[in-house]
Amino acid sequence: MAVHEQLRSDGSTPRSGVPAAASAASTPASALALAALRLATGFVFLWAFLDKTFGLGYATGSGKGWIDGGSPTAGFLGHVSVGPLQETFRGWAGATWADWLFMLGLLGVGLAVTAGVALRPAALAGSVMMALMWAAEWPPARQLTDGAPSMSTNPLVDYHLIYALVLVVLAAASAGRVLGAGALWARLPLVRDHRWLR
Repeated sequence: MAVHEQLRSDGSTPRSGVPAAASAASTPASALALAALRLATGFVFLWAFLDKTFGLGYATGSGKGWIDGGSPTAGFLGHVSVGPLQETFRGWAGATWADWLFMLGLLGVGLAVTAGVALRPAALAGSVMMALMWAAEWPPARQLTDGAPSMSTNPLVDYHLIYALVLVVLAAASAGRVLGAGALWARLPLVRDHRWLR
């Protein structure tokens, strides 16, 4: 019965008092599934940071990374050609403040989600980032400003909204307690006194 009991706030099961992350065999499958989802989502954010910083040749070509003088926001925001905020986004493209906020957001969310700590602030920051990226791509549009098809496959839900929802679910489920440092994080005095930091 202990296998399926709910986790305490310190990450242990009510009967055993043993930390849930101590043994995968004693952890419910749903908690392991959430941990896997958390690790994969964290890697998405961390990889985007690494690729844009070092130009690893995926979304950012070799020699065009942030450390090479490239702008992490210029390519994406500079080509926004749909939606009510297109002029605003193009104005932000390549701005130093936009580059720093974007990259710090990717790194902060990626590290927090991967480690399983500060999931609530990470969910908030990551959801804001995803909402802005959703608005930049503007899925409701069928055509771009020049008349070309927008290639949107759904008028409302795209991967940005899915990522935002995943971040919220991970934070709500305290998914950092299994295969992460969430239980240790929750015991820190600052975090105990300010639950929003969980």
